[in-house]
Amino acid sequence: MVALSGGHTIGQSQCRFFRSKLYNETNIDTAFATSLKANCPRPTGSGDSSLTPLDTKTPNGFDNAYYSNLMSQKGLLHSDQVLINDGRTAGLVRAYSSASVQFNRDFAAAMVRMGNISPLTGAQGQIRLSCSRVN
Repeated sequence: MVALSGGHTIGQSQCRFFRSKLYNETNIDTAFATSLKANCPRPTGSGDSSLTPLDTKTPNGFDNAYYSNLMSQKGLLHSDQVLINDGRTAGLVRAYSSASVQFNRDFAAAMVRMGNISPLTGAQGQIRLSCSRVN
């Protein structure tokens, strides 16, 4: 999962998905948080759809800068930043931040493994109307 999370080196997130982190968490770089608050004000509903790159260093390039961001407490999403704060995953974050070849290799292998997961079909599975809850 740490390698797959590196996919967040490309893409954007809406303010509504990281607002709580900005205003309620302490494991975020102060200057980074201040810059994000300009486009993501505190009142819920205000600026909800404003977009911010998941990787502010190289938002349009697939690289390992995402992990360097985490090391500097500049992970946009809570689920990203916990990777460096958790002893079970912090070592991989540190390794990937300094070893792009290892990250690329592990990411590719994880994508292949994920692609080989057989989906449940028929009565064994379901197509969810909302991904976050069972129909």
